[in-house]
Amino acid sequence: MTDLGNLHLFLLAGQSNMAGRGGVEPRDREPHPRVLALSRNGEWQPAIDPIHFDKPCAGVGPGRAFARVLAEANESVTVGLIPCAAGGSPISTWQPGGYWEQTRSRPYEDAVARVRRATEDGVLKAVLWHQGESDATPELAEGYAASLRELIARLREDLGDRCLPFVIGQLGRFDGKPWSPEREEVNRAHIAVAEEDPAAVFVSSEGLTSIGDRVHFDAASQREFGRRYAAAYQRLAGSAGPKRPEPGPGPGQRDGNTGG
Repeated sequence: MTDLGNLHLFLLAGQSNMAGRGGVEPRDREPHPRVLALSRNGEWQPAIDPIHFDKPCAGVGPGRAFARVLAEANESVTVGLIPCAAGGSPISTWQPGGYWEQTRSRPYEDAVARVRRATEDGVLKAVLWHQGESDATPELAEGYAASLRELIARLREDLGDRCLPFVIGQLGRFDGKPWSPEREEVNRAHIAVAEEDPAAVFVSSEGLTSIGDRVHFDAASQREFGRRYAAAYQRLAGSAGPKRPEPGPGPGQRDGNTGG
């Protein structure tokens, strides 16, 4: 079995573009010896796409390409991905008690429980977030920034690290489908939250393409997006990043066509 002695963990959260809907090719099923994913049953396995299991249409997402960059940059590290994205889920389901009927899951509570299982073996390093399509509506967009700030603060509190890095991916902007004012509002929220939070960073999706539905990134774009997530995380975690105070106690120690 792969040595888990230096396991760096990353929570994959959000909706379908984090879960991945890109078509799986043979290259996406080639395991890397130091890139693992937590299975639905809480067991470590090689990270081959699809690593998510939210819906039967799960495919290539950004997680595996992200992890490969980090593993290849540091041979002493094994990267463990914690897939928790739920296709179509609005941010309102990413809070305690939230339930998402499409995936028959409780996105927030499931994510916290899976992180706690994973941190029995390693150390949580960051959250990768891609979500917002389901909130780009006249009723929801205006409150999105406040909801995202609340989510980040709650996750940091519940996972015992008040400076846990949060890497925020931009929604897809595809040719032939101009953004609505509500998508622009969600985009501004992503940028603003990343700019005001020294432990957060925004990742551009500029130039990426869709599977044809102008909602979901295709496999090639997801691989590129994963590399962009990795570069952003490396900048945040590197010498130019924020000085991180000592974390609090760990989690095991605490007394629509909306991207579906």
